[in-house]
Parts: sequence; C-alpha cells; structure tokens
Amino acid sequence: MGSSTEYDLCIIGGGAAGLVVAAGAATLGAKVVLVEKNALGGDCLHYGCVPSKALIHSAKVAHTLRDAERFGIPAQAPAIDLPTVMQRVQSVIRQIEPNDSPERFAELGVELIFGAGQFTAPDAFSVDGRELRAKNFVIATGTRPAIPPLPGLDQIPYLTNETLFSVQEQIPHLLILGGGPIGCEMAQALARLGSRVTVFDLAQGLLPREDEDISAVVAERFKQEGIALHLGIKVIKVDRQDGEIGVLLEHPQRGQYWLSGSHLLIAAGRKPNLEGLGLDKAGVELNNSRLVIDARLRTGNKNIYACGDVAGPYLFTHMAEHQAGVVLRNALFHWPSKAQTNNIPWCTYTDPELARVGLSESEALQQGIQHQIYRFPFADIDRAVTEGATEGLAKIITTPRGKLLGACIVGPHAGELIAEYGLAIAKGMKAADLSNTIHIYPTLAQINRRVADQRLKEALTPCRKLWLKRIFGWRG
Repeated sequence: MGSSTEYDLCIIGGGAAGLVVAAGAATLGAKVVLVEKNALGGDCLHYGCVPSKALIHSAKVAHTLRDAERFGIPAQAPAIDLPTVMQRVQSVIRQIEPNDSPERFAELGVELIFGAGQFTAPDAFSVDGRELRAKNFVIATGTRPAIPPLPGLDQIPYLTNETLFSVQEQIPHLLILGGGPIGCEMAQALARLGSRVTVFDLAQGLLPREDEDISAVVAERFKQEGIALHLGIKVIKVDRQDGEIGVLLEHPQRGQYWLSGSHLLIAAGRKPNLEGLGLDKAGVELNNSRLVIDARLRTGNKNIYACGDVAGPYLFTHMAEHQAGVVLRNALFHWPSKAQTNNIPWCTYTDPELARVGLSESEALQQGIQHQIYRFPFADIDRAVTEGATEGLAKIITTPRGKLLGACIVGPHAGELIAEYGLAIAKGMKAADLSNTIHIYPTLAQINRRVADQRLKEALTPCRKLWLKRIFGWRG
C-alpha cells in the first residue's frame, strides 16, 4: 500500500451532490479530497439537465417557426441539421462547465484525484495505490441508465441519455422505450427537430407518477404533434429488420406486433453506481442493489454518508443540493439534520410543462387522506390567451378545511409557477392565503390565485348567499 493521508471529508463522485459538499466543506475550512473517475459535473452537466434543456429549447424554436401563423406571422418550415443542433448543445455545456472545473475547486482548497477506487477499510479508500483516510466519507457516485434484459438488445446499437447528445447523424425514426420524464422530453424534442417518433411503455399512460387528468394533457399534445404512443404493452424482444431496429410488442387485446425504426433510445429508469466500491469492507449495506441509509443520510457505517441520485429516492439536481447541505451539517457540525422527503417539487420539461409539489390526487386516495380537489384552466387566464398557450390547468389538493396538501400544474412555465405552492405548502398555508395574495395582472401566475379562489366559490352555497342577503339587506 502506498502513502496515506488524513482528511476531514473524502467525497467519492464529482456530480452535483459531490461538488456542493466539496465546495461547502472547503469554504468552511475543512480538509477535503474529492475522487472522480471521469469528469466533474456529473450526469446533470454532461448528459442530463443541461444538454436536455438546450435541446428542448432548440426544438421549441423550430416548432415556433412552423407554428408562427397562429401569431399572425408567416410560418416557415425550418431546414434542421441535427448534428448542428447537437453542436449547439455541446457549446452550452462548455459555457457552464467552468463552474465545475478542476481549477475552480482547486482554488477553493479541494484536493482532486481522478481515478476509480474502493474502500479497503471502514475508514480508508484506495485510489491507484494511494490510501485516503478520513473522518467521514460521502458516496455521491450518481446513477446510470438502467438497461432492461431484453432478448436481442445486446446485439443492437441503442442510445441512452449518455450518448444521445453526441449523435452526429439525422434520426429518421426514433423508437423510445420509456414514457417517463426523460422519454417524454426527448420524444417531443426530437419530433420537433424533424424525426418521426414512437414511444412505447408497459405503463398505461405517459408519466405514470402523475394524475391521469394532468398527464393526459401532455399525451394529447403528443398526438397533435404526430408522436405515436404504444402504451400498456409488453416488450418481447429486439431484432434487426431490413436494416432497421425492430421491436416486438405484445398488447393484451391486439396481440403481438412489430415496430421498426432507425434508432432506439432506452429511457427505462436509472441504476445506482455502486459496483466496485468495496462497500462490504466499509460496513455499508445494500438492499435490492440500493444503499440502506437513515434520515440523516448515513449508511450502516455512521461515518459514511450518501447523497444525490445514488441516495435517492428523488433523482433531481435540486434534491442533490438539498441532501448535500444535510450531509455537511451532519458530518462537519454533528447537527442531527434530516433530509426532506415530503413536498419535493419537480418538473417535466415537455411543452406544456408538467410540475408538481406535495400530494397528488391519486396519492391522497391511495393513502386514505380526506381531501378536496380544485381546478382552474389556463384557457381562462388572460396572459395565456395573449400568448396562445391555453392548454392545461392548475389543480390543488387541500384538506377539508382548506390547508394545502399538494399542487399540480400542466401548462406554460409550470416549473416556475409551482414554486409559489412549494413555499405555501412548506409554511402550512391554506388556499385562502393564496386567494388573499395580490398577483400581478396580466401574468400566468394569476392561475395560482384563481384556482385557490375556487374553494371560496364552493363555500358560497345558496343557503349562505340567502343569509348574507338577510343580514346585510341586499336587494339582489
């Protein structure tokens, strides 16, 4: 064994979670080492949030040009060269990359080691023969695409989010296995960029974690844009068919049938990166290939923490940043800080966007929670009308007494609009609090007040109106 060095904190993984922990700890004055086997920035920068949103924006520009006649401007059919679009995506990554550069973290005082390593003891991690000892360790190794064990798939070239943004050819017909957030975002983006797109999934509907009335708005838009949906099916096998990729599907009523396309994108979930870390030597337990952690994000070895996607259950960069703060408070200050697990906001960046925070209607039903539902459509929001973006609605879930339990928005800029509900739910507010808050006119944010107003209108029963007339002597 080579040399050994003591640290306050050894972080394994240089994605969003690991970088936030490293920067925070070094800024506070701790001695920090970060081990990364590839490049700093992780999935979010290189294969996730940044490139996908850049691609989605290019796709929206193309869609707006085709759809310009709706706004009184002559429409154009853009000549799209997908490799050029992907070059723009890579340039966006390069613009943001300096924030996660080795130079920046070295200036902060973080020692960086590039390479793969493993635990050799409960308090030691070895990288290329160098032993790193630390008071505390953080596993922040992220996740990778989960590849289903489909017969024939190992003989077919397929895409994942890790390879899609490096494509250097046109994609005539893209088959997408998976109707979750990644599959839906990429389906619409590639369809708008000129590809024929077909989505298939075992689930009965798109975005199965969302309420059916909310996800149905996205599904309807997909159909309008020519995206073919094959849902509630089983994938039997994958094969070559006349120079294309063939997928054999089975439907309960239709039986078996083939789909074929030029490219296949696998978007069937994520798998934690935990192989080869020597977790057994560190006293870190796994359950169904996932880390066993407590509310403070500690593993079975109380000096080894986990955060970010590898910790789960929410695979979002904003959740990784939250968990990083929890780890810092526990590891450096020994504060009994717990990770938030309820009222986590998220957004799927389709057009229209779909965002949620707190309980959904289906979750309230499953958990037997008494609740009320209120809805309001974007079609009745003046700003949405002026922008020609009237699809969708806002929906809130409250207790019978009006306390907010959850909110769903499917519509323009839903990811921005949901933040108001995140704050309201976190502070235990009622729908009436939103009704009593002045919202600027004309803005899309007015929908947050208007949906809350539905509760007040519901309370104004004919009997109550009669009593008001009698009490105040109204003539109406």
